[in-house]
Amino acid sequence: MNSEGADEPGWDVSPEDEIAPVVESTGRQIKLWREAAGMRVADFGEAIGYGEDLIRKVERGARIPRAEFLDRADEALNAGGRIRAFREDMEKARYPKKVRELKMLEERAVELVAYGDHNLHGLLQTEEYARALFEMRQPAYSRDEVERAVSARMARQSIFEREPAPALIFVQEEVTLRRPLGGRMVLRRQLERLLEVGQLRNVTIQVMPTDREEHAGMQGETQVLKFEDGTAVGRSEGAFNSRPVSEPRQLRILELRHGMIRAQALTPRESAALIEQMLGET
Repeated sequence: MNSEGADEPGWDVSPEDEIAPVVESTGRQIKLWREAAGMRVADFGEAIGYGEDLIRKVERGARIPRAEFLDRADEALNAGGRIRAFREDMEKARYPKKVRELKMLEERAVELVAYGDHNLHGLLQTEEYARALFEMRQPAYSRDEVERAVSARMARQSIFEREPAPALIFVQEEVTLRRPLGGRMVLRRQLERLLEVGQLRNVTIQVMPTDREEHAGMQGETQVLKFEDGTAVGRSEGAFNSRPVSEPRQLRILELRHGMIRAQALTPRESAALIEQMLGET
């Protein structure tokens, strides 16, 4: 049996998740195609390189199949692309509900402003850095949960490839660029990634130095996403009970706070120079 992809063929889905009906429907369709082809589960598993237990989970909607599984199933069952067509839905289903919602907002945003004080913003993280963060979570994530979370975070970074490109403005606390999460080489590659992303015309990266005597961001991280229709949504750890807000009065408070943070931080050019200096020291 081909073991390629068998270690991580998909993720379990919770019955409470609103995406569950879509996963169940996909599983039923795969089962119908298999039965129409006159194949037993064991034969089907042998044909596509996956175990019987996994296939039964997929068919009853308890497991989210990955793209490779769908591609192999489509070919083995001569489905003519009808099974492969579920790839987009299953790609979305792989990610936790909160991540799906955030990704949808980021895909609509024409401007994003964010201040981070504990670790790098998810859109800026390398895969290694993100994995290190999720692996140190307490209570500990399972291996499956770590990989699902990392995959979801990396998928959000498609925002850098959007056309027209949104304005992305990040202010990072200096300590987030110095703490060697995952080890020195992980940090080094992360700093290189920041310099690379910072060269994009629509991306601004600023560093808030640790030695600042005045700091408008002491209440915690802040983020605001603005949309083409003039609406926006924001959140800040130290305001409105950390819940998302969209009322103009509340958004003005967050925008004022972020404006002060940007004014107190290093300029983009000064920030790039500091990151290059840190890279040389790593």
